[in-house]
Amino acid sequence: MQIPFQIFHPDAKPPVYGSDGAAAADLCAICPPEGIEISPGQRVLIPTGIGVELPQGYVGLVFARSSMGIKHGIALSNGVGVIDWDYRGAISVGLVNLSDKSYRILPGERIAQLAVMPVCTPQFVEVQQLSQTERGQGGFGSTGRVELTTKEEIQ
Repeated sequence: MQIPFQIFHPDAKPPVYGSDGAAAADLCAICPPEGIEISPGQRVLIPTGIGVELPQGYVGLVFARSSMGIKHGIALSNGVGVIDWDYRGAISVGLVNLSDKSYRILPGERIAQLAVMPVCTPQFVEVQQLSQTERGQGGFGSTGRVELTTKEEIQ
């Protein structure tokens, strides 16, 4: 599959896979030479300067880069970004700083990842009652608690 893309800004970089096994392509920031500082708790919208032409029946999902999250507390402000197949504008990435330290986004820095996936759009049908399962209406934590461990405890 080939995905056409358009460069809207002269400093924009095309989406690039970091390795042969990468499931998502990196998206890079467009910003002034001094970068864009994100203060603790602040949300910013960072342009990428590119747009994509997704085929009908596909979606572009924008995910955080795990290294930015774990090392610097930088995450997507909306969890996961959704690019619908019929959107043809420039892609921007909403970021939030969840840490207690400022972080500066630099020009060309990889700020997110774009994965392209097929979409299933089922019709929703109202019913009077849903079918029964063993879990039933058990919500968060109803199937058991998972204890958190540190990296050292895992090794």
